[in-house]
Amino acid sequence: MSVLLSNWSKHAHAVPASYVLQQEKRPKNLNAVCKSIPVIDLGQLGGPDRADVLQQIMKACQDFGIFQVINHGVSEELMEDTMSLFKEFFDMPAEEKAEYYSEDRTKTFRLYTSGLNYNKDDVNFWKDSVRHLCHPLEDYVQSWPEKPARYREVVGAYAVEVRKLSMRILDLICEGLGIKVGYFGNEISKVQGFIVNHYPPCPDPSLVLGIGGHCDPNLLTLLQQDVHGLQIFKDGQWAGVEPLPHAFVINVCNQLEVVSNGKLKSAEHRAVTNTSVARTSLVTFISPSMECVIEPAKAIASESSPPLFRSYQYKEFHEIFMDKAQPKNTAVESLKLRV
Repeated sequence: MSVLLSNWSKHAHAVPASYVLQQEKRPKNLNAVCKSIPVIDLGQLGGPDRADVLQQIMKACQDFGIFQVINHGVSEELMEDTMSLFKEFFDMPAEEKAEYYSEDRTKTFRLYTSGLNYNKDDVNFWKDSVRHLCHPLEDYVQSWPEKPARYREVVGAYAVEVRKLSMRILDLICEGLGIKVGYFGNEISKVQGFIVNHYPPCPDPSLVLGIGGHCDPNLLTLLQQDVHGLQIFKDGQWAGVEPLPHAFVINVCNQLEVVSNGKLKSAEHRAVTNTSVARTSLVTFISPSMECVIEPAKAIASESSPPLFRSYQYKEFHEIFMDKAQPKNTAVESLKLRV
């Protein structure tokens, strides 16, 4: 059996044992939707409601760690084109996808299945993924595949536009936090990663997860989805983030929590599956360079509001986050100052 789910799952009538979660870890409330996640219209930023929009963003970052944006400036046509291209990618014949498959995590472009290491995962996740870097574009585009046709053209254009949006949102967060606009330029947002997760229909979604619960280790994540499956953990339970046409889900990540001195909260999230339709999500990660020093912004931390976190290089945080012996959601806690 080919390891790629997209090659064999359509013929599966039962979930293979390697994908079945322990009873207590199996997802419940698969179709529950959290109706209170803010949807923010960025098109109103140029008008008299700018202050209100900024307040909405900050409240969403504090209360949920996640929100959706509409009228964000990335063209609907480009979003649809990119989503269609990746659906075409995962539908390619097995022999064509085989040339891109790799378990070598140092590769600048790779197609893989389950988690970061299929053979070492305790339980496999119900997904295939494409992963590569994309900023600066000229440094990476030649390592991207030539199939499907226009991959480099479409994904390159998408990467540029989503980066513009991410930097715009980070500047708005600067405004809301009261720190200098542009604080998140340079080394703290130097790396732009791109992961496309493909979750084929599953014979029994109650037995599996597309990806387990986690907070993202980077600075900011932007996600495009068109099918229900993303869930956040809020008020002691999991609930779905409703897929809205041509919206981006914006996710506060660990480094933003630290820079804000704990004012903004990382959102714990996961992905569930369904029996009838494949779900493909386009995920852009804005991350610091490994050498970047992260600490609470000095404009936020003060005598009256002392820093909650010590200063560290991002590579130190990344090593803690990737340590399988440690729960991923304790990485931020491990860097807190003891008062």
